[in-house]
Amino acid sequence: MRKTKMDVDRIVALVTAAGIELTDRRRSAKGDGWSLSFSNGAAVEVGDDGSARVAGKGAKAVAKLLDLPTAPRGS
Repeated sequence: MRKTKMDVDRIVALVTAAGIELTDRRRSAKGDGWSLSFSNGAAVEVGDDGSARVAGKGAKAVAKLLDLPTAPRGS
Protein backbone atom coordinates (compact mmCIF):
# COMPACT_ATOMS: atom_id res chain seq x y z
CA MET A 1 0.00 0.00 0.00
CA ARG A 2 1.34 3.39 -1.02
CA LYS A 3 1.34 6.08 1.66
CA THR A 4 0.64 9.52 0.24
CA LYS A 5 0.12 12.63 2.32
CA MET A 6 -3.22 14.07 1.34
CA ASP A 7 -4.37 17.68 1.50
CA VAL A 8 -8.07 18.44 2.02
CA ASP A 9 -8.19 21.06 -0.76
CA ARG A 10 -6.45 18.71 -3.20
CA ILE A 11 -8.94 15.95 -2.40
CA VAL A 12 -11.90 18.25 -2.96
CA ALA A 13 -10.42 19.48 -6.25
CA LEU A 14 -9.73 15.97 -7.59
CA VAL A 15 -13.12 14.54 -6.66
CA THR A 16 -15.20 17.51 -7.82
CA ALA A 17 -13.25 17.65 -11.10
CA ALA A 18 -14.56 14.13 -11.74
CA GLY A 19 -18.12 15.43 -11.39
CA ILE A 20 -18.81 14.26 -7.83
CA GLU A 21 -20.22 17.14 -5.80
CA LEU A 22 -18.96 17.98 -2.31
CA THR A 23 -22.02 17.98 -0.04
CA ASP A 24 -20.41 18.62 3.37
CA ARG A 25 -17.04 19.74 4.72
CA ARG A 26 -16.47 20.07 8.46
CA ARG A 27 -13.78 19.65 11.07
CA SER A 28 -13.66 16.17 12.58
CA ALA A 29 -15.21 15.59 16.01
CA LYS A 30 -11.72 15.34 17.54
CA GLY A 31 -10.58 18.53 15.79
CA ASP A 32 -7.64 16.76 14.18
CA GLY A 33 -8.72 16.84 10.55
CA TRP A 34 -11.60 17.15 8.12
CA SER A 35 -14.65 15.08 7.30
CA LEU A 36 -15.79 15.37 3.68
CA SER A 37 -19.03 14.01 2.24
CA PHE A 38 -19.71 13.64 -1.47
CA SER A 39 -22.89 13.30 -3.53
CA ASN A 40 -22.13 9.67 -4.48
CA GLY A 41 -22.24 8.60 -0.81
CA ALA A 42 -18.49 8.56 -0.21
CA ALA A 43 -17.03 9.98 3.00
CA VAL A 44 -13.38 10.96 3.28
CA GLU A 45 -11.68 11.52 6.62
CA VAL A 46 -8.55 13.63 6.14
CA GLY A 47 -6.19 14.05 9.08
CA ASP A 48 -4.15 17.18 9.66
CA ASP A 49 -1.16 14.79 9.48
CA GLY A 50 -1.97 14.04 5.82
CA SER A 51 -3.62 10.67 6.41
CA ALA A 52 -6.82 9.91 4.50
CA ARG A 53 -9.49 7.22 4.72
CA VAL A 54 -12.36 6.65 2.29
CA ALA A 55 -15.60 4.87 3.25
CA GLY A 56 -19.26 4.77 2.29
CA LYS A 57 -21.43 3.81 -0.67
CA GLY A 58 -19.32 5.59 -3.31
CA ALA A 59 -15.96 4.83 -1.69
CA LYS A 60 -14.55 2.75 -4.54
CA ALA A 61 -14.96 5.53 -7.12
CA VAL A 62 -13.45 8.19 -4.84
CA ALA A 63 -10.63 5.94 -3.62
CA LYS A 64 -9.69 5.23 -7.24
CA LEU A 65 -9.56 8.97 -8.01
CA LEU A 66 -7.30 9.53 -5.00
CA ASP A 67 -5.24 6.36 -5.44
CA LEU A 68 -6.22 5.22 -1.93
CA PRO A 69 -7.55 1.94 -0.52
CA THR A 70 -11.15 1.82 0.71
CA ALA A 71 -11.84 1.28 4.42
CA PRO A 72 -13.05 -2.21 5.35
CA ARG A 73 -16.77 -2.50 6.06
CA GLY A 74 -17.69 -1.82 9.67
CA SER A 75 -14.71 0.44 10.37
